[in-house]
Amino acid sequence: MQSINPYKKIIYIISGTLCLILGGIGLFMPILPTTPFWLLTAWLYTRSSPLLYHKVMNIPLFGNCIRNFREYKAIPLRGKIISITVLWLTIGVSAWIAASLWIAILLIAIAIGITVHILSFKTLPPDIYRKKRNR
Repeated sequence: MQSINPYKKIIYIISGTLCLILGGIGLFMPILPTTPFWLLTAWLYTRSSPLLYHKVMNIPLFGNCIRNFREYKAIPLRGKIISITVLWLTIGVSAWIAASLWIAILLIAIAIGITVHILSFKTLPPDIYRKKRNR
């Protein structure tokens, strides 16, 4: 790793940690993406702290998710099903209780967009997913 300005390093570490937290929150809030935040975490930690990078890559959920996405640009079928199911359940409830028809329409449009985005990625074959999980 090349030498980095100490202030830049601190900013990268803080930003990476914030992205890690936001990605974790995204596991439970379907409107907040998980993978892009975690990819950004990996990128920021790679440039600032090899120790933090290796620590987060050894977290089973995080490391496998990022490795699969970086290497194959693919999402496991189970991940797609869970993501889309939770997305539609929470958006559906939110749209149902929305105070305005326009808000409900907007929420459904967002859910459609996110669903299309998730489905646009290849599905990770089960044999690769199992092999990666067992690392």
